[in-house]
Amino acid sequence: MRFRVLFTLFIAVFCLICTPAKAQSNDWRTYLEQLAEEELDESTVENMFQELSMLENNPMNLNTVSREQLERFPLLTYEQASAIIDFLEKNRPVYTVFELRNVSYLDFNTVELILPFFFVGEMEKERPSVNEMLKRGRSEVQFRFDKTLNQRAGYGEFSDSILQRFPNRKYRGEDFYTSLKYSFAYRDKIQFGLLGEKDAGEPFFRKNYPKGYDHYGFHLIVRDVGKLKTLAVGDYRLSFGQGLILNKNFMLSKAWATNSIIRRTEAPKRHFSTAENGFFRGAAAVFGFGNINITTFYSNKRFHANLSADGEITSFKIDGYHRTPGEMEKKNNAREQVTGINVNYRKDGLQVGISGIHHKYNRMYQPTVQEYNYYYLRDSSNINASIDYSYRLNRLSFAGEAAIAKNGAVAATNMIQYAPSNLLSLSALYRYFPISYNAMHAQAFSETSRVQNESGLYVGATFSPISKVSITSYIDVFRFPWVRSQVDKPSSKGMEVYLLGTYTVSRNSGFELRYRYKQREQNARYPDENSRTVLPYNTQKIRLRYNNTLNNGWNFRTTLDAALYQQKHFQRETGWMLSQNIGYRGNDKVSGDFYAGYFKSESFAARLYSYERNILSTFYMPSFYGEGMRVAVSGRYNITSRLSFSAKIGHTRYFDRETIGSGTDLIDGNSRTDVFTYLRWRF
Repeated sequence: MRFRVLFTLFIAVFCLICTPAKAQSNDWRTYLEQLAEEELDESTVENMFQELSMLENNPMNLNTVSREQLERFPLLTYEQASAIIDFLEKNRPVYTVFELRNVSYLDFNTVELILPFFFVGEMEKERPSVNEMLKRGRSEVQFRFDKTLNQRAGYGEFSDSILQRFPNRKYRGEDFYTSLKYSFAYRDKIQFGLLGEKDAGEPFFRKNYPKGYDHYGFHLIVRDVGKLKTLAVGDYRLSFGQGLILNKNFMLSKAWATNSIIRRTEAPKRHFSTAENGFFRGAAAVFGFGNINITTFYSNKRFHANLSADGEITSFKIDGYHRTPGEMEKKNNAREQVTGINVNYRKDGLQVGISGIHHKYNRMYQPTVQEYNYYYLRDSSNINASIDYSYRLNRLSFAGEAAIAKNGAVAATNMIQYAPSNLLSLSALYRYFPISYNAMHAQAFSETSRVQNESGLYVGATFSPISKVSITSYIDVFRFPWVRSQVDKPSSKGMEVYLLGTYTVSRNSGFELRYRYKQREQNARYPDENSRTVLPYNTQKIRLRYNNTLNNGWNFRTTLDAALYQQKHFQRETGWMLSQNIGYRGNDKVSGDFYAGYFKSESFAARLYSYERNILSTFYMPSFYGEGMRVAVSGRYNITSRLSFSAKIGHTRYFDRETIGSGTDLIDGNSRTDVFTYLRWRF
């Protein structure tokens, strides 16, 4: 009965939104939401948001922008950045940002997406003094406060005797999340920032916990001072080559790699995310000598780890939680020093780089021996070196990297990309990561998170076969030579197929069909047997969506998601979700969204995600299984042109259970309500 009522409501809304409308904007925030839907981790999307928000407030002058600035811009691929700079070098001075539409490598949607980040100014580069930059720069304060209204088990009352026996049953802090950020920027020449953050359950200025926030961060970035192209102090991220020895920057999903598969060595960028890992803390510098850039860096950073009885590191604690005594004793209990260098030569379309990195822990790294981690690094230090290259010839690009570890293992990746027109882009990548290759700061294109024990071939394409239709597709075939966690046999294999088709009804509305099929192998146990075996399984995810924006600023998004999971010889498990988002952007003062969804899933393996709009700077994508409903309301009010307040409340109700979660996160009830708030002041 409840589904029939909900379905009728959805049909009514769908009929309502199929009316004439105005052109819809290609907003970069919507673009980030689409990235988040491709299962990117939250810290990656948050870092991109912080960087794009800074660039929007400090746009680049098309008449003075450099190749390095364009290559740092997250929304441009290597080929697009090169095409823009080639166009500008031939046509400067330009008189309007709309001249970007004449760049042959950019389609209409890309131009619309990047326009807010550019302006047209004088040809001569500004050389303001430090005092002028400090006076003309822009500051921003961000405050966030989130709270779950339902009490979780970890916040309950326990007797002293119980806590003496089970000290980790109770969180030591308050039941809210909060963070505070301050940043200053003058264009991209100077960036400075401070942040503090605590997770729900972590103590905040309590007795015996006087430091306030659980995590603090700081950064200072200075650019273009003579031969010094970039100086970073504090928390920063950087990457060399294709990421085989070092990558702390953005790593996009396979779906977004079809036309941006080639990476490049990037200058240090600020780390302004509240994530407590995935960055360096120290100093880095880039020096330019004609066609040669030299990047050098040093990091000395404490980190969280699980230790053995002998004080050796057995694994890394990366969730950032320090709520119970057990979690607190793992906070900053180890230290790592990292240093490295990259020498990069570039001329015309050719780029060649040589890199080296050395890191050292203050404790022995000794993972608990399991068959799958037999070839993991077991040492207190490691050294990696690599050679990377890229070459662009008109619309054809090649790139690759070969790297070596301390033990002599060699990893390699090579790729090619060809875009004969704006309507077609083809890419292919092959990677080979031996079982004995270890690079603790590597992050490259791969099926798993480790650059180890994998080989594979990826082929992708983006094309427009007919007017108003765009298709993005890829196939990735991979193999794991050695055993893996939950896979007790060597030489397991898998494949992934992806298809995204969009049909643009008009500039304001369109349909989207997304299909993903993934097959891998994992351990399985038959009900009547004690022994384990390895069986293939597949997961299929399907999404059908309709978007429409009306003349008065209202926009509608109707989505049907389905998930199917099946392991060989076992019954198929299914799940589906129907959701509706209604948004309003027709007023400079007020904007908001309403989201409602009904889900029904037979298991965790067939879980579904809520792709709902979030408040500024947050990307919360909860997953669901079982049967229930999700409702969320969010809004933003611009108090002044410089001060805004955002809030969101989300409520989930399950129809098939009496409790939610487990352990210290257990909620005694079938519903959960979360509140998110965000205050932003620019001056």
